[in-house]
Amino acid sequence: MAGETVITVVGNLVDDPELRFTPSGAAVAKFRIASTPRSFDKQTRQWVDGEALFLSCSVWRQMAEHVAESLQRGTRVVVQGRLGQRSYEDREGVRRTVFELEVDEVGPSLRYATAVVTKAAASDGAGRGAVEAARREQGAVSAGDPWSASTPGARAGGAGGWGGSSVEGEEPPF
Repeated sequence: MAGETVITVVGNLVDDPELRFTPSGAAVAKFRIASTPRSFDKQTRQWVDGEALFLSCSVWRQMAEHVAESLQRGTRVVVQGRLGQRSYEDREGVRRTVFELEVDEVGPSLRYATAVVTKAAASDGAGRGAVEAARREQGAVSAGDPWSASTPGARAGGAGGWGGSSVEGEEPPF
């Protein structure tokens, strides 16, 4: 879509990706990355870390399942996607603004690691341990769980947004 801000970020996963499913069954994984700039200080002759950028990311459908099965906390990744901004009011009534990345592409960085790429089988769910565990876990949630609500205002904190969601009419379940 014209006018979107597409960025590429290289950083480390702060948490393991969290896989959830919308009420209609669409997979969505959320994860955060930290990207820390480094510069060389000529006076001390040492590398110095700058201030880290923490960015929340979401990825949808089959790629969400692949991310949940392939990546874990600490993995250095290259992420490309559409940067969005969302404002909301927190529980104390303070207006907050967050930046989020809706991921189009993600993969491990090979700068300091190696990876074995395996082409994914058809999406029949067979052999997908993390995906099946997430589905079982979510199937057992109670009706009072605020994360299982399908309306944006029903989520904890009442944070709306995600107008650019990949699943029309649905919000990420976190």
